[in-house]
Amino acid sequence: MKTILLLVHDDGGQEARFQAALDLTRTLEGHLVCLDVTIMPAMVVSDALGDAGFGMLLQEEKQRETTNRAKLEARLVHEDVSWDWRDACGEVAPCLRDESALADLIVVNRQLEACPVPDMRALAGDLVVKGRTPVLAVPEDLVRLDLDRALIAWDGSASSGAAVRAAVPLLRHAQQVTIIAIGDESDRLPAEAAAAYLSRYDIHAEIDHVVLAGEKVGDALFARVSSGHFGYVVMGGFGHARVAEALFGGVTRMMLTKSPVPIFLAH
Repeated sequence: MKTILLLVHDDGGQEARFQAALDLTRTLEGHLVCLDVTIMPAMVVSDALGDAGFGMLLQEEKQRETTNRAKLEARLVHEDVSWDWRDACGEVAPCLRDESALADLIVVNRQLEACPVPDMRALAGDLVVKGRTPVLAVPEDLVRLDLDRALIAWDGSASSGAAVRAAVPLLRHAQQVTIIAIGDESDRLPAEAAAAYLSRYDIHAEIDHVVLAGEKVGDALFARVSSGHFGYVVMGGFGHARVAEALFGGVTRMMLTKSPVPIFLAH
């Protein structure tokens, strides 16, 4: 894992994404690719204001991103990371997917509290479901990425296995790795198998078997994630759902809405 793709856009989550991407790039001794996306105004605006109004809004968006680029590049020259800058214009998800062909990880946000555009929860879901590059979705108040303490949400599915495999380069830097398995595990690949897999990479994980006492799986997971004991969580982008998007109404959706720590997602 050497190439980190960062979404650059002047919104409420940018600073958290920026700091997380810098921390990742330094830790992995990698290269940071900054993709600055100028978001096209919604077509409904074009219908309401006409072509002239659409063009004016697009020009304003381009100017904001030009100013934003100047500010971030002035900071990047003082950071001890390898980086380059690329520009795109359009919808955020397709722009990131197109650029991710030679990226190892995409850094975005989980849902932003007061910034509906871009819709970060939908963006992360789109990238995980339709792409093949793992995603790190960070909360908007993140100051520093804590890679020392990792929690793996294990459900025995192919997607959770994919997330564990993809996260190995990060897990190697953790001082503490915990695998949490919630509820009945009789019909799935056990957490012990995941721990054995990681041990072959010299990653020695503890296993936390959680027996449900009436609460939902998502609530039990969220309680652990919110405990303050972990720096980030690794999980599959969806579980056993046949239609991937369906799960974004469940555990994954909740985590992308409320998780206080970064979420590493893959499928």
